[in-house]
Amino acid sequence: MKIEFWGQEFKANLAIGIPGAFLIAIMSSMFGFGGGPFMVPLMTVFMRLPMYVVVGSSLLAIFFNTLMGTARHYGFGNFDLIFFLIMFPAAILGGFIGPKIAKRISPIAVKRVAVAGLLILALSLLGVF
Repeated sequence: MKIEFWGQEFKANLAIGIPGAFLIAIMSSMFGFGGGPFMVPLMTVFMRLPMYVVVGSSLLAIFFNTLMGTARHYGFGNFDLIFFLIMFPAAILGGFIGPKIAKRISPIAVKRVAVAGLLILALSLLGVF
């Protein structure tokens, strides 16, 4: 599949992207964590998309998973409307601003920040801190 973003064209391998996103959605739903930190490596490493494209699109990619999780939590009575009303606009705004910032920063620097975030997430999930 060809993707055009800010006047540049990229190829994305859907044969890797669709099953990968499906597995990430299942795992994040089962274990209760967001799929974003795993979608970023999927899109950058395996689908070979540049980081500044991935920054905003990763938020869109997990939107539908988040929507389903929110609906289920609402059904269980475990839903905080105030928190949702604060986080939703912030996520949309971040999806617009993130790619603009990432395009101006070195791709290696953006990847290093992503790796640091993944390490912090992993250590937190393991109970290290």
